[in-house]
Amino acid sequence: MTQPSHFIPFQHDISAIALPEKFTFPFYYEPHELSKIAASELQDYLNTQTDWEHNFGLKEGQQGLVIGKMFGVLVVQKPTGEVGYLAAFSGKLADSNEHRHFVPPVFDMLQQDGFFKQEEKILNAYNRDIEALENDAEYLDCQQALATTLLQAEHDKAEKKEQSRLNKIRRDELRVKAEQELAFDDYKALQKSLSKESQQESIQLKQMNHHWKTEIEKAQQKVAVFEARLQQLKDERKAKSAALQQKLFQQYAFLNPLGETKSLGAIFEDNPPASAGECAAPKLLQYAYLHHLQPIALAEFWWGQSPKSEIRKHEHFYPACTGKCKPILAHMLVGLNVDDNPLLQNPAEDKELKFLYDDAYLSVVHKPAEFLSVPGKAIQDSVYWRYKEKFPEATGPLIVHRLDMSTSGILLLAKSTEIYLQLQAQFMKRTVQKRYVALLNGRIEHDRGEINLPLRVDLDNRPNQLVCYQYGKPAKTQWEVVERREHTTLVHFYPITGRTHQLRVHAAHPEGLNTPIVGDDLYGTKADRLYLHAERLRFWHPVLGKEMEVMDGVGF
Repeated sequence: MTQPSHFIPFQHDISAIALPEKFTFPFYYEPHELSKIAASELQDYLNTQTDWEHNFGLKEGQQGLVIGKMFGVLVVQKPTGEVGYLAAFSGKLADSNEHRHFVPPVFDMLQQDGFFKQEEKILNAYNRDIEALENDAEYLDCQQALATTLLQAEHDKAEKKEQSRLNKIRRDELRVKAEQELAFDDYKALQKSLSKESQQESIQLKQMNHHWKTEIEKAQQKVAVFEARLQQLKDERKAKSAALQQKLFQQYAFLNPLGETKSLGAIFEDNPPASAGECAAPKLLQYAYLHHLQPIALAEFWWGQSPKSEIRKHEHFYPACTGKCKPILAHMLVGLNVDDNPLLQNPAEDKELKFLYDDAYLSVVHKPAEFLSVPGKAIQDSVYWRYKEKFPEATGPLIVHRLDMSTSGILLLAKSTEIYLQLQAQFMKRTVQKRYVALLNGRIEHDRGEINLPLRVDLDNRPNQLVCYQYGKPAKTQWEVVERREHTTLVHFYPITGRTHQLRVHAAHPEGLNTPIVGDDLYGTKADRLYLHAERLRFWHPVLGKEMEVMDGVGF
């Protein structure tokens, strides 16, 4: 069998490394050793290649728009047993879909002889015809003539109405004066004359209105001829575009190990998100299946300057996105022996809640790391269920506030709806004081500060959060350094607002502390745990009528 042109043999000796028993679960994984070596070799290529020019924001003074990229490596095995890897990038690279070191796209819309480019030429011809008609001199003259006619009509009507108003005032004044000064017969004659004048004026106004209505209709008809042609062209273009889109959805098809294909349209019910199918993972798997290469392990990493919204660190590994890739990979992985989804396993199975305070009205508990506050989609076990089991008579939502599953520390619970509402009101008014302790994966030079970065959910990659100044909700965090160590910094966080992942994003984002929390598997690098702990909570007890302060120390 001829070696596929994009199969890359390992430069390193991998003979002592055992192949994984199962393929990588792409949405939550620790890269296999072979994936790390493949990624390292690809990064060496990116650092030294001269095949193309792209501004990743890594070289000072480089021209062009800075665009970082997700790259992927897929460790594969040929039927002969040889192990190597494939490389891919998401979207376009250096304004092209294809480069010799990387697998091609699943469907290349940029192929000049492909149906998409041919249909695009037809659509572009429509665009040119529409633009030419919109700028046609005769059409512009007709539009100008209509505008002039409308303006003249408005001016003439206003002038005539004003003159009519003045004439009426004059006639009324004459009637009053005549009634006082003229004989009866002369007064009657004047009344008749003034009435006739008023009737003639009314007839003239009607004639004028009819005249301008006719003139406006004539001008509108001339414009309507062009606008009808324009609308026809736009309707034809819209129909062509819709047909092209549907054809694209059907032609853009993905394979799986069983040889089954499924179109983009079928996967997303004819409503795929923009750029779906252009990420690295689908490209890599498609090429492997087409060339009879067995997928062994997958990893994707970010290369380049961090973007302004989502958190991406240079050379860090990241899972496949959920919005675009998850539906596609759900099909492409059918028939492949894939690692179990760790997100479906209950991480709290052997863990217990510790009560820090408890009375007849409320409780304060220590929530261990990797323990849900409330039930998830796949896992019911949570602080809520454990508490409900312990206090079955408790009513209401119980959980007054939440901690991320990976965050440990103090959680406040209410045993009745009434107490819940009173405690909730304190959180809403921001009178509750919270302090977190976190270990940051780097050295922070300043002693304290405040971070204001608005947050919203990443619609393409839930539950991750984005910094978004346009649609994000305000998020404020105050912080101070507790201790500086050789490679890490211990800090206190004081969240003023309580947005999802607020402290994690504010720590990791370049406009925040630019230093992720140790063990942050979403915005930093995975470790034995997320080193974030809610260690102090101060609130007003609604029944005892006194301030409560609860501490829960941790040894970071």
